[in-house]
Amino acid sequence: MTQQELPSALKNIVESSQTPDAIFSALLPAVGDFLQSDRCFLYLHNPQNNLGRVAFCWIRTPDVPTVYNEDWAAQPPTLVDEDPMFAAALRAEPSIFVEDVETADSQVLNREFEQKYFGHRALIHAHIRQDGQLWGILQPCIFGNPRIWTEDERGVINNLVEKITPFAIDYVKCAFD
Repeated sequence: MTQQELPSALKNIVESSQTPDAIFSALLPAVGDFLQSDRCFLYLHNPQNNLGRVAFCWIRTPDVPTVYNEDWAAQPPTLVDEDPMFAAALRAEPSIFVEDVETADSQVLNREFEQKYFGHRALIHAHIRQDGQLWGILQPCIFGNPRIWTEDERGVINNLVEKITPFAIDYVKCAFD
């Protein structure tokens, strides 16, 4: 598998002729299986009004906390200051692959913020962006121990994010039409 190829399980989902809801519902467990992660959620963001929500969340086992928001909500005004990864996503910077929350550079993430709100130990903060605007964040994560993300996994996630960007934009736009 080259860095840009998607595994067939992911490729079949993103190339299906389904609604964004159906695609994301099928995609999160497939991403979780591919990465052997404990949780995978999709945060969607409307760049026009700065509202967002975690619309989809998959967990491997019931002891892993779910992250989900029923309604669209404004981001807390302090979020960009408290969460460097969210600030990077808003600046449309490349996705962030964190191998260990405990040892990551404070310029990359706020350890206390991550522990308080998410509880994971390793994560991918995959930025779904187009034309300099944030439309979402795909976040697979691991609990309990660090995780080294391979070059192949990084390539697959970056390719996957590119392929799901139109679905994320459609989902957000439909929610506000």
